[in-house]
Amino acid sequence: MSQLANLAVEGDPRLHEKEREIIENLSVDSPGTGTVRPQHRKLHDSSVTFEEYHHYAQLTRAEEEHLTTPENGILSIIFPSKSDGGIKQESDDTSKDASALNTSDPATRMTITDQEWTNASRALRTATRGAIFYLITTDILGPFGLPYAFATMGWGPGIALYTVFASLAGYSGYLLWDTFLGLDSYQFPLRSFGDMGFRLYGQWMRHLFNILQSIQLLLNVGLIVISNGEALSQAAKFKLCYIICCLVWALVGFFLGQVRTLQKFGWLANVAVWLNLLCMFVTMGGAAHSPPNYTAYTQSAGYTVGNGSSVTPVDGVFPAVMTTGGLPDAADFSASITGAMQAVFAYGGAMVFPEFMAEMKRPKDFLTGMWAAQAFIYFCYMMYGLFMYGYQGQYSINPTYLGISKYSIQTAGNVFAMLSGVIAAGLYGNIGVKVIYNNIFVEFFRCPPLTTKTGKFMWVALIPIYWAIAFVLAAGIPSFSGLTSVVAAFCILQFTYTFPPMLATLFWIRKYAMADGEGFDPSTGATVRHDKGLKRFVRGFKSMGTKRIIFSSFNLFYFLGALALAGLGAYSAITGLMAAYSGSVTTSFTCKSPLDS
Repeated sequence: MSQLANLAVEGDPRLHEKEREIIENLSVDSPGTGTVRPQHRKLHDSSVTFEEYHHYAQLTRAEEEHLTTPENGILSIIFPSKSDGGIKQESDDTSKDASALNTSDPATRMTITDQEWTNASRALRTATRGAIFYLITTDILGPFGLPYAFATMGWGPGIALYTVFASLAGYSGYLLWDTFLGLDSYQFPLRSFGDMGFRLYGQWMRHLFNILQSIQLLLNVGLIVISNGEALSQAAKFKLCYIICCLVWALVGFFLGQVRTLQKFGWLANVAVWLNLLCMFVTMGGAAHSPPNYTAYTQSAGYTVGNGSSVTPVDGVFPAVMTTGGLPDAADFSASITGAMQAVFAYGGAMVFPEFMAEMKRPKDFLTGMWAAQAFIYFCYMMYGLFMYGYQGQYSINPTYLGISKYSIQTAGNVFAMLSGVIAAGLYGNIGVKVIYNNIFVEFFRCPPLTTKTGKFMWVALIPIYWAIAFVLAAGIPSFSGLTSVVAAFCILQFTYTFPPMLATLFWIRKYAMADGEGFDPSTGATVRHDKGLKRFVRGFKSMGTKRIIFSSFNLFYFLGALALAGLGAYSAITGLMAAYSGSVTTSFTCKSPLDS
């Protein structure tokens, strides 16, 4: 490592002047004999200080600059590398494969050398920013729920809110990226959103993040199973029992979920994005040349707004398609908030941004891939949402491809949507199982990592259990849009808009609170702090510079605003589900499809 730093300081042309200055001030020596090495600590050791995490993070970023090549140009995003061996292993002894060791066992960790420990971390980092672009845009629920959102909010409020959500989602991605780079290292790899909360706020925040993230991922998988079941029942002209249609996709997930690494999922995600676009074009063509699917009017946006009179037939005749510039029913604020939550769903990827960066060979490249993905989502989804709302108005269904009345077009859209949907579900299930396995099985039961032979067998066994639970939970809730609103309000909105400013602001305060003579000393293992408490907090805030102070002040209002919107969303979602349970709407445990009205 010291040789690496010397090379960097002597003038690696890829390093910026500020980065050289940081490296010059770093201690690059190996931990002293009297210190506790990173691999000898507990998996989530509260005695590790912020300064120690940040010290090793800077060393890792310097190594990445020297040993990896930056990804430049738009072609590397659109056409990601088919295979990547990850980061080069630095080791004098290649006889041991550290990634195959059971690092969950404290006794085994005591025998691992510094090189073996960091090599085990390097081996997991294989994803490129091109893979990240497709992973973020692998979203089946976002685009096809947006017309429903516009139908409950109208042209003006819908466009305005979706634009605001897009801008803030990009900003949140930047905050997570900046925080990740300052906390992640080969010595202390940051694997999840929960790890980020733990290193800044403590165990209670880690547990909160892990619970909410697990709920969201589980319900996301369930939602896609249900939406694909609806699509299959529609394609089969309702001749196949509806619950069997849903079960088919749960069984497909048992096999697709066996893909373990995100780099491999990147190519599946690539296919899913183009399938999504094909489905969007097919349904747009169908909406322009055929009337809405009136038989499914009880699932439409108009049915949830006001008293549902805008879609209820009179003497067998359905009302004409209509759109509104403002809220379709100003008195029914709850329905409009439910629609807004569908727009939030389009930006639910931030929940797994830390997991994506954790498997990148060069996390610094994540930012451009993320911004490219957010721009793609905004422009493509906006075009699709406005087009479909213009043609189907209050009859828009969530997901929208179920609202096409012409059978041939309807079936083509359903096929594309089902294929891209199951890939997206596979991605969500992949991250969901990793979160549960790493935070429950590894930590409490000392199960081996997933890179080991035993860990791979554990993965094979857990995947069908995970998909089965997701299917049962989602199938037991009668309102699809109500369920998506609950997930958006309680989970997606928090991870995309509430948590990032909260994490980044405290990270900046702690980072800039380190004065001269303070920090982590690797030779002694000691962290030096001259003060603590409120005084240190205030100094960190004042020392971060004008730009960061402005951002931090904005983050406070951003955080509070997101909490307020989450409260409104939770209220409207719960109200909608209560109405669904009290009405005649049944759960998915039936042979009759909800689209067959």
